[in-house]
Amino acid sequence: MSRLATSFVLGYHGCDKAVAEQVVNGQASLNASNRDFDWLGPGVYFWESDPQRAMEWAVWRKDRGDYETPCVIGAVIDLRNCLDLTNRSDLELLGDAYASYTAEQELAGLRLPENKAVAGDPNEDRLLRFLDCAVIRHLHYIVEQQAGRENAPDAFDTVRGMFTEGGDLYSGAGFKQKSHTQISVRTPACIKGVFYPIE
Repeated sequence: MSRLATSFVLGYHGCDKAVAEQVVNGQASLNASNRDFDWLGPGVYFWESDPQRAMEWAVWRKDRGDYETPCVIGAVIDLRNCLDLTNRSDLELLGDAYASYTAEQELAGLRLPENKAVAGDPNEDRLLRFLDCAVIRHLHYIVEQQAGRENAPDAFDTVRGMFTEGGDLYSGAGFKQKSHTQISVRTPACIKGVFYPIE
C-alpha cells in the first residue's frame, strides 16, 4: 500500500533464452508463478536492481535441467499499489493477516503451514516459504472480499520484499552472500517494458 518510494523500478528475471527472445520480441508474456512456497505469493518474479542474481538463478535452473540456455531480461516495473514489505506499515498489515489466517486455521482444525529449508542446504535458509505464501494469499483474499465496500482497500498490484539468504558475507558480518530484494508482479500492466541488460 506504500507510495513512500519511487514508483518505477528496474527488475531482472532469469529464464531460458528461448523464452527471453519471445518476451522481448513481444511474442509472449512472462508466466506468473503460483506455487505454495513462493516467497511473495503469486505473480511474475523479478530481482530488483540485480541482473547478476537473476543470472545465478537461471544458471541454477539450467543445472537442474529446467533451462537449456540461461538468460536474463530486464523490466521497467510500475509498483502501483504495492504491498511493500520493506516498510513498517505494510509489515504490520501482513502481521494482522497472519493473525486472521491463524484464527481461521484453528477454527477449521487445520495446522499452519511452515517455512522449510531445502534438504542439504548448508545455510539452512528457509527457501520453501509455505507459511509466508499462505499469509500473503490470505491478505489478498481479505482485500478481495472487501471490494466494492466504502473505504475498501485496493487490490495489490505488486508485492516487494527484502530477504537475507546464504552464508555470512565475511567473518562476523551482518550481511549475507545472497541477500536481495524481490518483486512479485500481480498485475501484468505494471510491466511497462522489457529489455536485454547491457553487459
